[in-house]
Amino acid sequence: MPEATHPASRIPLPVIIDTDPGIDDCLALLLALNSPELEVRGISISYGNTVVENAYRNAVEIIRKVKHFVRVPLGIGARRPLKRQLQVAADTHGPSGLGYAEVPPPGVILDYVRPLERLLDEQPEPVTLVTLGPVTSLALALRSNPAVVREKVSRHVAMIGNIEAAGNQTRFSEFNAWCDPEALTTVLAAEIPTEMIGLDVTRKLVVKGTEVERLASSSPWLYDALRFYVEFHKSHEGLDGAVVNDVLAIAYLIQPDVLTFSDLRLTVNLDDGQSRGRTRLDPKGSFVRVAMDVHPPPVRRLLFERVLPAGAPADAEAMA
Repeated sequence: MPEATHPASRIPLPVIIDTDPGIDDCLALLLALNSPELEVRGISISYGNTVVENAYRNAVEIIRKVKHFVRVPLGIGARRPLKRQLQVAADTHGPSGLGYAEVPPPGVILDYVRPLERLLDEQPEPVTLVTLGPVTSLALALRSNPAVVREKVSRHVAMIGNIEAAGNQTRFSEFNAWCDPEALTTVLAAEIPTEMIGLDVTRKLVVKGTEVERLASSSPWLYDALRFYVEFHKSHEGLDGAVVNDVLAIAYLIQPDVLTFSDLRLTVNLDDGQSRGRTRLDPKGSFVRVAMDVHPPPVRRLLFERVLPAGAPADAEAMA
């Protein structure tokens, strides 16, 4: 697959990101904020990898790590699933959501912090909405003000789901879909143009353990976050590295030719047990563009050039 070139003069793509930071969310946000191809208009914070109070604090800390000055509105999305009990991924991301990275205690989130709906309504033109966690925030916005969502969201890019790949929460289900299958059902039924970037492709994007070790002296904060992630993947999957799922959704916006999509119709299992949140083919289901193949080297190159330069392999072949 040929690599795309992106002239510096192209108009940046306006995006709003709904996220649950999260170690891989951290890398995805840093990539987005360090990329001139994207104009991040707002960041909405959701539960998911951790509770929303931690996630909001983490987003503030991540923005502080950007090398240049960043002014981006933060909003609060969903604090819990629509119907299900709140469960977070402390085993995967640590109690704080950022592994071993040092972060201050979470503060109190005030009610007047912008919700996702308001972030969207403030946009002068339609934007790309990227969801990196459960899609509850978007489902709530669709329920409260569907006209705003339809007017201001030109497309929805979601890191969620799986078709052929094994799940990462249950045998069949991806974590974000599992957290709130009712929300995902609501979003897909709304027929917003949605591109699903799930485990079929994200599992192929790995930061190796040796690459993380090279961050220890020059990027200790990111090293401490990723070290936890690598330990989790080694103990649970036998992988010497970490799958950085959310990075791929952002990299795709920067370099669209890294992914190949299929047009599918899907439904979401609302059962309990192993099938909860399973995204499966259904001829009567909702239309979704689903990423089914990925070319990882350009994605890894973007990540190492813009976020993890100290961890970069010495030769180009190692980018594969």
